[in-house]
Amino acid sequence: MSAPAILVTLAVPWSQLYGDSALLQILVVFGHIAALVFAGGLAVTLDRATLRAARGSSEMRWRQLEELRAAHRLVLVGLTLSLVTGVLLFGADVETYFVAWIFWLKLGLIVALLANGFRMTRVESRIGETPNAADDAGWRALRLSASVSIFLWFAIAFAGVALVNAA
Repeated sequence: MSAPAILVTLAVPWSQLYGDSALLQILVVFGHIAALVFAGGLAVTLDRATLRAARGSSEMRWRQLEELRAAHRLVLVGLTLSLVTGVLLFGADVETYFVAWIFWLKLGLIVALLANGFRMTRVESRIGETPNAADDAGWRALRLSASVSIFLWFAIAFAGVALVNAA
């Protein structure tokens, strides 16, 4: 299997520009890593707090729901920046990444993270409609989503390191 010729052809100008500029390479890779550290660090911190709040008082749970609502936009901004820089990295070497199974694994993990995040926000909304955020079934679901999120963030980081070293 090889990359489609049209995709390779479309990426040539970017690939040449990227390959000829050490500064551009530094900025794109830094943007990718910084976005993942920012979004992932914030998400994992929130996930840990969610795991703690799930076992806490109604007041603690309510505060955590407010924190989650406030921070999800920031996580999405980081994910968006990592997506943009990831596309730029992919475009810099389409032929290598297109055939790398680790690339597709990482992409699948990102899709799973987004699906889990969507599920998490739906559960948060449902819990938020409950007086004092006391929905125990909802909090069990939220705990599961938080645990899955932590796993996926680290799996994505692992796949990224593997991709750089195996591609």
